[in-house]
Amino acid sequence: MSAQSGKSADLIARLSAIVGPRGLVTDPAETAPYLTDWRELFQGHAAAVVRPASTEEVAAIVRLCAETRTPIVPQGGNTGMCGAATPDTTGNAIVVALGRMNKIIELDALNNTLTVEAGCILANIQQAALEADRFFPLSLGAEGSCQIGGNLSTNAGGSNVLRYGNTRDLVLGLEVVVADGRVWDGLRSLRKDNTGYDLKHLFVGAEGTLGIITKAVLKLFPRPRSSITAIAAIRTAEAAVELLALLRRHCGDRISAFEIMSRNCLDMVIRQIPGTRDPLPRAEPWYVLAELSDARESSAIRDEFERALAAGIEHKLVTDAVVAESQQQAQAMWRLRETIPEAARVEGLVYRHDIAVAVSRIPEFIAAASRALEMRFPGVRIICFGHVGDGNLHFNAFVPGRERADSEARAATDVNRVVHDIVHRFGGSVSAEHGIGQAKRGELERYKSGVEMDLMRTLKQALDPHNLMNPGKVL
Repeated sequence: MSAQSGKSADLIARLSAIVGPRGLVTDPAETAPYLTDWRELFQGHAAAVVRPASTEEVAAIVRLCAETRTPIVPQGGNTGMCGAATPDTTGNAIVVALGRMNKIIELDALNNTLTVEAGCILANIQQAALEADRFFPLSLGAEGSCQIGGNLSTNAGGSNVLRYGNTRDLVLGLEVVVADGRVWDGLRSLRKDNTGYDLKHLFVGAEGTLGIITKAVLKLFPRPRSSITAIAAIRTAEAAVELLALLRRHCGDRISAFEIMSRNCLDMVIRQIPGTRDPLPRAEPWYVLAELSDARESSAIRDEFERALAAGIEHKLVTDAVVAESQQQAQAMWRLRETIPEAARVEGLVYRHDIAVAVSRIPEFIAAASRALEMRFPGVRIICFGHVGDGNLHFNAFVPGRERADSEARAATDVNRVVHDIVHRFGGSVSAEHGIGQAKRGELERYKSGVEMDLMRTLKQALDPHNLMNPGKVL
């Protein structure tokens, strides 16, 4: 036995002693799902997959890894878009998968807080809130499988950011295991706590590079008693931005979601997703999916929405619209929007861009980026959709002749460079809600200032001096 294999066997034995047989996965067939990202663009190897059942076990694992200089890749539901939860190809790292840590610890209805373990599935958190007559607003397509620890680590966005903010805005406290195995107990349920640095914000959005989030205190809100959903057909992206302003004038802060979809998106979904159909009889270049909600039970919200849409038609912003008559119809409308990534995955090799620009500049950006791609890649098919209300667009592209089976095409960055250079010119962000991971590490270097990169490296060095926490991600 070589020294390296002996070290590995000793590590596995010590990990097994910490988590027991249920918590250790070493069989290649069983570890495989943990070693490939959701988009199947990144594949790695690991010495083992470790599935702790408690914070104490996570801390013991991290202490052992600190002692043996073993890299750690934290993993939630493995639904990320940037390869942040996938290990490298050396096989030296262990994957720490938090799915067994899925308890809802406390729901305080009077304080509107929910304390949970990091492995809780987002949909289960939503349901627990509803059962207490409360509402947890984070909502995204992967909510049936993504875990709250991963949502926090990537500062996930979703469809309700317009009204409730990103995941960062929905957390009051965290428990985190840091790189030397110590546990920081920051599980505070306070709205005001002005006692020094707000440490939780170091770990939200850090993608597991500074520590492992093990528990969180989340904000809850009054459960919506009434809601209304509609799809409106529009001819231009400018009309979407103007319609949002009009809806705000008519409906105030009741607007919880305001999404844009190009006609290409709908055609692709109808082609690839069974059971979907065209929402309106006549095709237009763009569509808006909007939702209003209120904590009060009232029919007034529907009347307000219909008056606003009528005003949109009168001002020639909207050509046609349909308002959901039931929850089933509303869900069908949302399915058109939420299955766009799934349909694109079936369709072929798509170059994805999760970008943000100022809301007012969305139409200008779409025109500039579309023109640049069409000039550089004749025949390109652009799939544009996203959260107009917060300036976050998924501006994706299929390039003729490029297939998923072609490794060179998968690794190509020329499409991304065209789009991201324009985003930078517009003062925007090349990662609005999906994070950096492995996929955008080079983009961070290209577009962040030297001062900003130095400050980030200083934080990383201070909290993880041996670069064991998710190495090769973000920095």
